[in-house]
Amino acid sequence: MSVKTTVHESLPYIDREPTPAQRAAAQSLIDADLSSTTSSEPAVPHPSLPAAYTPAFTPLLTQELTRAATGEPLKAIDLHRYETLELPSSSSSSSSPSLPELQSLLAKAYTQNTYLRSRYTHLSLLDSFGKNAWLVGNWQTEMELQMLEKELADAKRDIDLVNIGRKRMQEEHGEELKGLEETWKRGVGRVLETEVAAQQLRGEILEKRRSGYS
Repeated sequence: MSVKTTVHESLPYIDREPTPAQRAAAQSLIDADLSSTTSSEPAVPHPSLPAAYTPAFTPLLTQELTRAATGEPLKAIDLHRYETLELPSSSSSSSSPSLPELQSLLAKAYTQNTYLRSRYTHLSLLDSFGKNAWLVGNWQTEMELQMLEKELADAKRDIDLVNIGRKRMQEEHGEELKGLEETWKRGVGRVLETEVAAQQLRGEILEKRRSGYS
């Protein structure tokens, strides 16, 4: 929440709401203070504050951040090894593949076979136990949701109890606070009246002294 719109209520059940004119006057004072302290130059941190943290990335992480910033897709896994292999054409003896090519094709075939078997196993397990696992997961999620809702309800109840107690306490002592405020105002008024009377008396004494000397 912005500082300009934050309202800190100390005695909301006793103090009266400020009038629009009072709010406008207070806001003008706040704006004037903010405008006097705001400058175009960057603010200098207080000397007691610790130095700002400067992240230090490894070269690999820096490379990945640069790749993500440019929008280049990630190429960490070679997906071609999982694609369907096509045997080379053997229509003529001159175009028959060499031994290294056959070894490379055999290695890729092993990789593809392992991947497909693992994929088939996972799909079989998912077909057999996936529904139950999904239901158990939903049940656990519902239990967590119920616990969170209970905590939220308890927190709201505690907030309501605090507000009720706060209101009752302020209403019980409201008249006393108002009486003390009126007494303080009368005391300040009497002090001002006394100072004014003392100043008038001082002026009369000085006037009589001047007239006596003359």
